[in-house]
Amino acid sequence: MADWKEIPGGVTAPRGYQAAGIAAGLKPSGLPDLAVIFSEVEAIAAGVFTTSQVKAACVDYCRQRLQGKHSARAILCNAGQANAGTGEQGWLDAELSAKVLGETLSISPELILLASTGVIGQRIRMNALTAGIPKLVAELSPTGSDAAAQAIITTDLVTKSIALETKIHDKIVRVGGIAKGSGMIHPDMATMLAFVTTDAAVSPQLWQQMLSRAADRSFNAITVDGDTSTNDCLIALANGQSRTPAITQMGAEAEKLEAMLTAVCQHLAKAIARDGEGATCLIEVRVSGAPDELSARKIAKTIVGSSLVKSATFGRDPNWGRIAAAAGRAGAPFEQDNLRIQLGEFLLMENGNPLDFDRKAASTYLEQAAVNSVASENLLATEMSNDLVVDRSKTKTQRLDNPVVIAVNIGNGNGSSVAWGCDLSYDYVKINAEYTT
Repeated sequence: MADWKEIPGGVTAPRGYQAAGIAAGLKPSGLPDLAVIFSEVEAIAAGVFTTSQVKAACVDYCRQRLQGKHSARAILCNAGQANAGTGEQGWLDAELSAKVLGETLSISPELILLASTGVIGQRIRMNALTAGIPKLVAELSPTGSDAAAQAIITTDLVTKSIALETKIHDKIVRVGGIAKGSGMIHPDMATMLAFVTTDAAVSPQLWQQMLSRAADRSFNAITVDGDTSTNDCLIALANGQSRTPAITQMGAEAEKLEAMLTAVCQHLAKAIARDGEGATCLIEVRVSGAPDELSARKIAKTIVGSSLVKSATFGRDPNWGRIAAAAGRAGAPFEQDNLRIQLGEFLLMENGNPLDFDRKAASTYLEQAAVNSVASENLLATEMSNDLVVDRSKTKTQRLDNPVVIAVNIGNGNGSSVAWGCDLSYDYVKINAEYTT
């Protein structure tokens, strides 16, 4: 069992953090659209960012800041305009955002990191943002995580939040996080926006290494539609307010902290995958028997990202041929005669040979997984971001413990990995066909 427990509080559960979220007028809908996470002391900062050659100004801004200074006090996030593909003016808008927030918080702009989400090619509505920052700062609270989580979403149907607590050196240490993401989700960095806080004390280099590994095993292991965003970022702060001794190298304490960090990231990643645009269920692909973890990860990500596998899952069709085909094209070598495929409790293939199975029962398993993955309370979610108007009729809450499980074994190696995604429904096409019209 994990040596920690889940607690409420999100990014403000760790000591020394406050957060806030408000409606600043960036979204025509009038919904919350501006958030801040604030550390009461200077915190070690680490980040993982999109690998796309087309990047938002906030991504370039954060990369530059973190290259020169591995610490921060605040993260400012706007929803409504992506500020990607906006040229030099987009960079100037990013600088102004940090300048105004720094003046309002009475801290250096060098200690502020930025994130944006919304429609690509649209600048931030700077008049609304700059006017909203004083109000945002006034709303800062040690219980403000939920408000911040609400203010960073766009087409998401639910907010994503988690906090965990453990003991290190007999002192309580907490890790919390919030995230947003529903579309343009694919394993090629962090695939969305996510912000993580901890009150542990960690050296800058080790914290960055931990975050990069956690990203590979969480956000880089999910896919919704195969599209990587221009704005992807994962930012993590460690402010040391737990008063534990600083962790400067790998050891028992570092391993515990990294495991908890990874668990937080995996929870948020699965929540994003389950909330994929138009999705009806979460898919979990487990690959084992590979020569190494990288090979297993390639196969798991290829299967969960296959449009044919995703479509078959939506159609409740236990078509193992699509799983086998996806595994075969993943780029990781294995012997076809070793291939084993299982869907839930149904063994579909063994030693490269197809098996007889109860097709109707397997189809029912897929149907039931979709039914059980959500609560029964329905709502109509309407989100508008500039020209974006999206209506998504779905459920208000998620359950992440009832995925469709696809288990694939390719041999006798020690390499294993897990990837998460969602099914591909008619609604995904409708949502994205009408994204800006």
